[in-house]
Amino acid sequence: MICVSIAEPTLADCLTAIKGLEMAEIRIDKTALSLVDIKQLFAEPVKLVATCRPGNRAEEERLSALLAAIDAGAAYVDIEVDAAPALREAVLAAARKKNCRVIVSYHNFTETPLRHYLLQVIEDCFDRGADIAKIICRVQSSQDCVRILSLYESRKNLVALGMGELGVITRIAAPFLGAPLTYASLGTGKETAEGQPDLQTLQAVMKFLKHE
Repeated sequence: MICVSIAEPTLADCLTAIKGLEMAEIRIDKTALSLVDIKQLFAEPVKLVATCRPGNRAEEERLSALLAAIDAGAAYVDIEVDAAPALREAVLAAARKKNCRVIVSYHNFTETPLRHYLLQVIEDCFDRGADIAKIICRVQSSQDCVRILSLYESRKNLVALGMGELGVITRIAAPFLGAPLTYASLGTGKETAEGQPDLQTLQAVMKFLKHE
């Protein structure tokens, strides 16, 4: 399944963006959404992933945003593997009560670590409550892409993708190797991660590869 990552600034923009989509990730940290906005948005009848990365909002505000999304009906919530234990446990507890699936994610914005390290990170994700473990690493060579894609041999319910222009192939290949989802941008210039293909292009490539 293709999950479209959305970082539109306002509620109205987000509501427009998700129309007609099967699944979308709302990057709350990149928006100006209030708690009231979040509750309205995540009540929409679309599979939505609630994501609020650290940095742009205080931790208390970040937790409140994620809890509001879960309570309103988020299908998934994404929390970092290295998030503060209290924050992570609060998100997990809320998600379990609302039948919201949990993505525990790891991001390395510098490099792609060695395979044995990434395998341990995957286990850490599941140990910390993941329904889906998500591994995102910056790739600097084709070998990095091979290392990321080789992770699919180890586990089900895994999303392993590469950041950067060289990582595009991992985003295309992921669903064919068992990933439950991969990510695309709403359109050119709307990327929330470097090397993220736009939805229309990714759909066309996947359709070609499936010989549809």
